[in-house]
Amino acid sequence: MDVALIEQVRRFNRTVTQRIGALDDAYLSRGRPLGQARVLWEIGPEGREVRALRSRLDLDSGHLSRLLGALRADGLVVVEPDRADGRVRRARLTPAGRAERAELDRLSDELAASILRPLNGRQRARLVSAMAEVERLLLASMVDVAVTDPRHPHARHCLRSYFAELARRFDHGFDPARSISADDEELTPPAGLLLVATLHGDPVGCGALKLHPDGHAEVKRMWTAPAVRGLGLGRRLLAELESRAAAHGVHTLRLETNRALVEAVGLYRAAGYREVAAFNDEPYADHWFDKSLAPDSSRRSE
Repeated sequence: MDVALIEQVRRFNRTVTQRIGALDDAYLSRGRPLGQARVLWEIGPEGREVRALRSRLDLDSGHLSRLLGALRADGLVVVEPDRADGRVRRARLTPAGRAERAELDRLSDELAASILRPLNGRQRARLVSAMAEVERLLLASMVDVAVTDPRHPHARHCLRSYFAELARRFDHGFDPARSISADDEELTPPAGLLLVATLHGDPVGCGALKLHPDGHAEVKRMWTAPAVRGLGLGRRLLAELESRAAAHGVHTLRLETNRALVEAVGLYRAAGYREVAAFNDEPYADHWFDKSLAPDSSRRSE
């Protein structure tokens, strides 16, 4: 990694933490550190499951328990079994907690205004635009991609969402039973694999490979959730599939797609896939692509 890039990120982190008051033991002069204030805000007016808080804030169980314990001691939060499922613990704000959250919102607005106030109109627009871009890139860096059993609930969620989107967007709907198969066994090593992307513990995308003994593989089940589109996740999933295919000795990747999926068509072309004649009888396909892969360097060194 470029040392200059690392140093710039560190400088940015130092500036931001100082400017927003993250170093203060009493964030926004409310007598508690930023971590406790953030938990109050994330619980929200409707309450939130403790496990969802842990995923959302990327905290381990012990740290979150300490934060919640301090807020409970101050009478701001209660943690109790969920009414729908007693096995699940849910945090909710007390009346005092709701009042404290409202005050934190007011003070946070004042802090944001104090950051913008010294700047002229053009500088404010530049800063807010830059913040939005940084937020998108930071979210992209927080997405985790891992090989996942297609039977896992996260995988099931992604595949159901993928099928539902195809059914909405294709001219005549979509029936998985009519399409060329990519079932659980075909997406499980060594026959293939399924990548699932998660953000804050929630599934937000997937992509799969069907491996064949003749040295080619098929890219299947490429999908990203609408909420994360624009973060480059589709390109990341495709690149990861290519890397894993090369590691398995694949020399050619193939895929087919429908003309309604204009974003997918653009992604494949931008990634170096060339349009070819139909190589299968997929009833939902309008475009067929392939790409030659360079041999994996780690395999060459063995």
